[in-house]
Amino acid sequence: MPTLSFPSDPVALAQDLIRCQSVTPADDGAQALLASVLEGMGFEVMHLPFGPEDAPTPNFYARIGTGSPSLCFAGHTDVVPPGEGWAHDPFSAEIHDGRLYGRGIADMKGGVACSVAAIARFLESRPLKGSISLLITGDEEGPAHFGTKPVIEWLAARGEVPDFCLLGEPTNPSVLGDTIKIGRRGSMNAEITVRGVQGHVAYPHLADNPVHRVLAALTELTGRCLDEGTEWFSPSSLQVTSVDVGNPATNIIPADARARLNIRFNDSHTGDGLADWIRDVVSRHAPDSDVKIAISGEAFLTQPGPAVNCLEQAVQDVTGRRPKLDTGGGTSDARFISQYCAVAEFGLVGATMHKRDEHVDVSTLEDLTRIYLTFMERFGL
Repeated sequence: MPTLSFPSDPVALAQDLIRCQSVTPADDGAQALLASVLEGMGFEVMHLPFGPEDAPTPNFYARIGTGSPSLCFAGHTDVVPPGEGWAHDPFSAEIHDGRLYGRGIADMKGGVACSVAAIARFLESRPLKGSISLLITGDEEGPAHFGTKPVIEWLAARGEVPDFCLLGEPTNPSVLGDTIKIGRRGSMNAEITVRGVQGHVAYPHLADNPVHRVLAALTELTGRCLDEGTEWFSPSSLQVTSVDVGNPATNIIPADARARLNIRFNDSHTGDGLADWIRDVVSRHAPDSDVKIAISGEAFLTQPGPAVNCLEQAVQDVTGRRPKLDTGGGTSDARFISQYCAVAEFGLVGATMHKRDEHVDVSTLEDLTRIYLTFMERFGL
């Protein structure tokens, strides 16, 4: 029987991950590194590439144990491009003045490293009663078509959906222990094209101005109060992001006009319901129009219960803070997981994510590891 290895230092593992330049869609060895570490701990690792054969998205699922309860840690190894102007090399994982710098340390290689280190400490110290798994994708920062979504569908088809999933996104705005995400708003984009009849501005009766029609539709859409918010969600918000005509002349009524909008919506709505409303409004103001809708995720909520309570208490045990339960912010891969099992998000401080010189305090990596370890203990593994 091979000798097992338990890498319990989250800092060293985070540094190794940062040095993999896994800018979406590249992987640069990040997943192989993690898979090797987990196999050394006794995990069975299944690599699950989805998508085009010539450029599949790297994903893997790792599991140890077969009993109940079953807990899954989810995360991603891909990062956004670093951009220019860094004071510290974005892929060197340098530590200066107690801070670890690197692209993806906050979002979210640090969270992944902490989950692995916590699992290592747990397995090294006691027998496992239930089962622990990790769902890791290489495409969260990109289109996310072939990442967590098909992996969780694959798990469901195998009957391996976990009892609870903890996603290590950077949920804390400024201090570790501030916030646990128990839901997210839905998000949808609409692209509206209104066709008119081009003509001279001096002879408007011979033309049909699409700009007037698109503005009338937008006025009705933005004039509606979608809702007043719900118990766990703020009010839904419709924002016009673009109105384009592309008309270089001052004396021509254009042939068409385009607009784009985004709605971040709470659990009062569904994406399909809002899409039907948009199409109805636009068609009344502009019968000759086209509306394209893309729903990137529905609103979801994990009602507070035993698992969330365990996570709250673990955070308080380590940090002394009682975290706020929140549903704000953008979307995450939790929107896919929530369709199959309860999910919550808790990770590092995200103040510098996607910014130059992204960093976290080294001490928070140890604290987050302790939180995850305490959570596993309270969860009954």
